[in-house]
Amino acid sequence: MRRAGLYGVPRVRPWSWQAFVLGFVVVAVSAALQAVCVVLGAKLYFAAFLPSLFVLGIVAGAPAAVFAALLTVPLVWWAFIPPFFEFTPLSSASADSINLFFLLAVLLIGLADLCRASMTIISRGGLKSSGETAATNSQ
Repeated sequence: MRRAGLYGVPRVRPWSWQAFVLGFVVVAVSAALQAVCVVLGAKLYFAAFLPSLFVLGIVAGAPAAVFAALLTVPLVWWAFIPPFFEFTPLSSASADSINLFFLLAVLLIGLADLCRASMTIISRGGLKSSGETAATNSQ
């Protein structure tokens, strides 16, 4: 059986400083990509950040992805929600966008954590059977 995993993609220990630095770098790259999207006319504030959170969750673990998600909200509020480069009170639509981002971020980070755990289990040889299953149980 072939080993499962992301070939060529290094995995980082979840609570290491490298994971948090990678989270910061991912947020910076996503912000640059989001800036390009805004210049092209997109009004989706968190469009570039959600896929990067999922990939970060797989590569560096859930703590780094949560750090990146928490770093994303003030960055988007300051740089991409009009008026640009100012902290102003949020409109209800902007607050709803942030709430929806938090919901989707929690779901994506949870899914990435499950994928990471599954890859770890499969790379170690899969689940071991205890010898007795429900079909062979004598009860």
